[in-house]
Amino acid sequence: MAVPFDPYPPFQEYAHPERLVSASWLSARLGTPGLRVIESDEDSLLYDIGHLPGALRIDWNKDLNDPVTRDIIDGEAFARLMREKGISRDDTVVIYGDQSNWWAAFTLWVFDMFGHEDVRLLDGGRDAWMAEERDTSFVVPEFPPSDYPAVERNDGGYRVFVDEVLSGIGRTALVDVRSTEEYFGQVGSDNDPAVFPALRQGHIPGAVNLPWQDNVHPNARFRSRAELEKLYGALNPGAETTIYCHAGDRTAHTWFVLKYLLGFDRVRNYDGSWVEWGNMVRMPIMRGEAPHA
Repeated sequence: MAVPFDPYPPFQEYAHPERLVSASWLSARLGTPGLRVIESDEDSLLYDIGHLPGALRIDWNKDLNDPVTRDIIDGEAFARLMREKGISRDDTVVIYGDQSNWWAAFTLWVFDMFGHEDVRLLDGGRDAWMAEERDTSFVVPEFPPSDYPAVERNDGGYRVFVDEVLSGIGRTALVDVRSTEEYFGQVGSDNDPAVFPALRQGHIPGAVNLPWQDNVHPNARFRSRAELEKLYGALNPGAETTIYCHAGDRTAHTWFVLKYLLGFDRVRNYDGSWVEWGNMVRMPIMRGEAPHA
């Protein structure tokens, strides 16, 4: 049972305002039948020190990633997770998290790949909710198991794999959403990487650097459409666009901005990202000055 969309006026300028909810809208609707709220954080322990009343925890690492292969869980595993959480196929799912919704956007991206029709992001995420001193809870809710069906994951419309990225250099718009220091190869060293092991530092040739954190204000809420259009003005909304970061997480945040706030038609996430590229033999790598978008 779909829950009505948030009519908050600032959202209406975006290409798909139905994909966002405000804290005030959500606060007034907690407990509504057909609404499930999910917290998905970089630090999953944050849930234990207080979360939105009725919110379920989904651990991006343990729940959404295959335990053996570096890949997203398959359709049966996703359906099993949804059944255990008491989430039905026609529920409205609102996701939020820390780090300006960094991993919450990744979780939404996974829901999208499995074709869950109504999944939304809480603008500002956990940080904005806490800053407004809204109600929190320590209670872990338990819902009756659902009958969520197993559906095939749609990789083609959402993901790009390394061979396609390599063959598309110079032909496909490629955006590196990491920090400028990571892009330049200045974070860590080849033998002592700063985050997740990568034997080489730098960026994929031809990639422009548009850091993901520029998408949001200091309070973690998304910038206006006009601001975002200026930020991404050199990109063609109708062209094939590939985005990457270090481990495929920050890209989901930019993917959400490009697809749902700006209306890009063909944006996909190279979720192998720098962890894969920087560890492969004979992959082309650039360092130094960034080309301007």
